[in-house]
Amino acid sequence: MIGPTSRQASLFYLAFAKEAALIKDLALDELDQLLKDPDLLALSSEALGGRALRSKDLGRPGIAPDRLLRCVVLKHVKRWSFRQLEYELRHSLLYRRFTCFFEDPIPDFTSFSRTFALFGPEGTRRIHERVVQKAKEQALIRGQKLRVDTTAVETNIHYPTDSRLLQDSLRVLTRSLQRIAQQCVGKSLRVVDHARAAKYRVLEICRAAKVFTDSGKAQLQSSYGKLLQLTRRVKRQALAVLEDLQEQRLKISGSLLTVLKEQAALAHYVPLVERVITQTEVRIFQGQTHYEGKILSLFEEHSAVIRKGKADKPTEFGRLVRLDEVENGMISGYAIAPGNESDQKQWRPALENHRELFGRVPRLASADRGFWNTQNEEAAQELGVKQVVLPARGRLSAKRLEHQKQSWFRRGQGWRAGIEARISTLKHPFGMKRARYKGEAGFERYVGWCVIAQNLIAMVRTRHKKASGCRSG
Repeated sequence: MIGPTSRQASLFYLAFAKEAALIKDLALDELDQLLKDPDLLALSSEALGGRALRSKDLGRPGIAPDRLLRCVVLKHVKRWSFRQLEYELRHSLLYRRFTCFFEDPIPDFTSFSRTFALFGPEGTRRIHERVVQKAKEQALIRGQKLRVDTTAVETNIHYPTDSRLLQDSLRVLTRSLQRIAQQCVGKSLRVVDHARAAKYRVLEICRAAKVFTDSGKAQLQSSYGKLLQLTRRVKRQALAVLEDLQEQRLKISGSLLTVLKEQAALAHYVPLVERVITQTEVRIFQGQTHYEGKILSLFEEHSAVIRKGKADKPTEFGRLVRLDEVENGMISGYAIAPGNESDQKQWRPALENHRELFGRVPRLASADRGFWNTQNEEAAQELGVKQVVLPARGRLSAKRLEHQKQSWFRRGQGWRAGIEARISTLKHPFGMKRARYKGEAGFERYVGWCVIAQNLIAMVRTRHKKASGCRSG
């Protein structure tokens, strides 16, 4: 059951209430007013109500919608982990007051992890849209100017070498097989752990990869062959166990729930392991280094290879995120590309998203030269954008050079450069450099909440500037 948002104050807390009221944090006090929005609470209640059938009115009381919303905002504003969030809430009267827990017990960090996931990608997007709508209602943004850029957000994976992927394949398949074997009668299922042999093969591969002679290449292929042989052996056993479970040939004496859980895990990982084996054979033994559809991780299989042309990091592993920024540092829209999509394909969707949000296209729309082509420039003009700031690539004609030297174009370029600082702010103070939530849905949710937290702080900053200007006037 969803916890109530109206709670009776306890006599025990009155001893601390006066002390807690004296602790001031201007940013949190402003956020407290913004998060009292009924529509945001309704979206939080809807997320909690979708946990299971009749979650809204049946069962013991769980976390309240206002507490859930404030906890997830506080976590991303402060860039905390779930464990640190639990620790800080237990030890701070200020954070207890902000999250409305007061004297009530703080949930475990695992409870926070499960309940935060209830928002999902779609729920997170709706909360973001409501925050942007609230900024419009308070006249903090008008949508007259738009600047667009893309950035690579890393997924939480290690560097994707073929040897490490094979080692991961052995580990996850063996783990599930061992858990199934523990629930079987006697020794009806015997599982051999090849972890030590796999570790030695990986070390051999690391040493052989540093030797560029023919003998080093032969040693590399030999070690890869042994590692592939181990992986195929475990994969064949996993397929046999799946067939035995489906035909009910294995006698289960332990927990059937555990067996079903590990059976689902095997069914999920075996196809991925087969892809890892295939791409390793092609890359190592056939020399096709540019393998189409390369899998980068067993756990974050949606990860893509992204090359943005950075000198310090030419290749990144994650997803490409488009950011649309309007006035006062507000991110009005974000989108996650399916792969390493060209920036040119993301220009028109950004303009159409802006028109849907504000009811009109911006007066000025700008992006870097990666978004430029003749079709994009003409598309923006057809939609009604008066000032299209898209610097052309390559050698410029005299007419194009004169066009880009106009004062409004150069001012637009200067304003566009500000989105680079916004991306840096999202990646470092708000932690969007690497997404920490699991799976593709978790990735989208993490990116969305980083944007929401940044937008809320931008609203607080803009409201404070406006209030200061009114007082001084």
